Amino acid sequence: MTSTARPPEPARIAVFARAPVPGAVKTRLAAALGDAGAARLHEDLVRHALETATLSEAGAVELWCAPDATHPFFEECARSFGVALRTQSGADLGERMQNAAAHAHAAGRSIVIVGADCPALTPSHLRIAANALRAHDAVLIPAEDGGYVLVALAKPVNGLFAGIRWGGDTVMEDTRARLAAAGVHWLELPPLWDVDRPEDYARLQHEELLSRERA
Repeated sequence: MTSTARPPEPARIAVFARAPVPGAVKTRLAAALGDAGAARLHEDLVRHALETATLSEAGAVELWCAPDATHPFFEECARSFGVALRTQSGADLGERMQNAAAHAHAAGRSIVIVGADCPALTPSHLRIAANALRAHDAVLIPAEDGGYVLVALAKPVNGLFAGIRWGGDTVMEDTRARLAAAGVHWLELPPLWDVDRPEDYARLQHEELLSRERA
């Protein structure tokens, strides 16, 4: 399967995040950290993701907020990192990502979508993904748990996100099948890990990624 190289187009880097409401984020870590502690960790991860995105200089950075963009934390992020705030819309994660992608593509831009749960993601990963969209229709970075931590799209892919069992261990497998069925030429980068479970938090503490400078 081949793809014709395209001239570079400015990408949009979309960071997806929920408001840091105790009891509503990082719930699988609440037993160890408490609801408030889990929410504070979520804030740290969001800031880390925004710093990574802005340092990459891979494109304009947008913070896609749920349930809306009015939480004071989001307003603080907009001031601190100079990013645009957008509101996620859609019945599930798939619809919300589809709508964000459509927003970028309608403006003639490619999009790189990341969550705030992968502190191992570096500015270099984002630059590689954005640049790879010159020759590939899509770029993905799988997560070690069977999902993915980054999806980049140069153009719309109909039905890519529809009907995916989000949160399960077959997300990446299902996504590959959708891309292949659509005849999409994609690139996969090596897997990374994200922070969802107590063992992930232990790994985060051991590797000190939230305080280490990244290239």
